[in-house]
Amino acid sequence: MSTVRIPNAVLPTGAPIPVFGFGTYKVTNGVYETVSSALALGYRHIDTAQMYGNEAEVGRAIADSGVRREELFITSKLDNGNHEPAAARASFEKTLADLRTDYVDLFLIHWPLPSLYGGDVALPWPVLEEFHAQGRARAIGLSNYTIEHIQRVLDVAEVAPHVLQ
Repeated sequence: MSTVRIPNAVLPTGAPIPVFGFGTYKVTNGVYETVSSALALGYRHIDTAQMYGNEAEVGRAIADSGVRREELFITSKLDNGNHEPAAARASFEKTLADLRTDYVDLFLIHWPLPSLYGGDVALPWPVLEEFHAQGRARAIGLSNYTIEHIQRVLDVAEVAPHVLQ
């Protein structure tokens, strides 16, 4: 194992987040080996997404790494086809199962999708708040949202987004 220490920033929740993370976007071949190598090199923040189609291999690499779950920061994101509340809940369960964990450190809505879901870019936000209240998403946030989209989420939010990626 590497002795390299990556510094942390602090989220609004008070939790640390490594300032450097290993992203798995477009990692489709050799996912297990690639994530295993990143963990061996000292990365402790692994960023994946339902859309990437690699959560199961990411989860296997994490499980086999020997790194304690408490030492890791795992981010995933809600896929575009799963913004309806029931679909968001089901897909989040699959994310947790694929990643082989009871919680993620950060769960994001991947895209606002203003041309879908009747233009309701905040539709899945209350469901993410549920995951946060349950402790299954330690922090929640948005990805690829504009200021206008963020405001629409804030209009319905009981918990403000912790992160904008």
